[in-house]
This record gives sequence, C-alpha cells and structure tokens, in this order.
Amino acid sequence: MYLIRTINLINKYIGETVSWLTLFMVLVTVLVVVLRYGFSIGFIWMQESVRFMYSAVFLLCGGYTLLKDKHVRVDVLYQNMSKRNKALIDLLGSIFLLLPVCFVIFYYSWSYVLNSWEQLEGSIEERGLHLVFIMKTFLWAFAILVSIQSISIITNSILILKNDKKK
Repeated sequence: MYLIRTINLINKYIGETVSWLTLFMVLVTVLVVVLRYGFSIGFIWMQESVRFMYSAVFLLCGGYTLLKDKHVRVDVLYQNMSKRNKALIDLLGSIFLLLPVCFVIFYYSWSYVLNSWEQLEGSIEERGLHLVFIMKTFLWAFAILVSIQSISIITNSILILKNDKKK
C-alpha cells in the first residue's frame, strides 16, 4: 500500500502542478494573437513557449491521467465489468501493453534525447527558445511516470484479485 500511495502522490503532485500550464498556454496564445494582429508585433520565443508548455502538459501529465483513469479506453465492455474483471484487465493490460510501450518509448528516445543534451539543442529560430533539449527530455519523464503509475495499477490489481479470492 505504501508503494501505491507514494507513486500516486508523485503523479498527483506533478499532474496537478503541470496542468496549470494549460491556463498559461491560453493566456500566452491570446497575447501572441493580440500582439500579432493588433500591433503587428511577433515574438518567436513566445510562440515556441506555447509548444513547450503543450509538450510538458501532454507528456508530464500522462501518469496523472492514468492515475485518474481519464485516459482513452474503449469502455463499452469495461464499464459493466465486475471489480475483479476490471482488475484482471488492468493487470494484464499494464503488464503486456503499457509497460512494454513505455520501455520502447524510453529505449528508442535514448540516443535522441542524449544527442540533444550533448548539443544543448536549441531552437532553429535565432530568437527562439534554446531549450529544446529539455523539451525532448519530457519523453523520458513520460515513459518513467507512466511506467511507475502502471506499477501502482499492477500492485493495486493484484491486491484486488487477492482479496477477491479470500471471499
């Protein structure tokens, strides 16, 4: 139970904190539009900051989305299942689908992210944000956060299945 609580708290804290970037994305986007079309002023770094915030929200909130069970799922069958069957689906899905996908994402992004850090990769625009290497690191964070959340799901599913057998 301690493991489940700890993982859930990590993803809850990160998800609730990073999700505030959606508000800032909207505000910055409005500002970009007003400056561009109202005053003919444009800042590339401001436009790129929206892309950075979007990638942070999408990738860093993946574990939180899984924690809250708000991810994409075909609920036609799942919603009417018993708690035991849901736990079985979650267990098998996490072991055979979710964890392998997270591993593949982490594995294939390894050199991609490391190369970006070696170069301290920045924007292709002169006045853009020169922190692309940090944005690419969000790929690793996504794989790790979703993986640990799947471990929480696996552990919780095993507990549900164990308790169901005792009845």
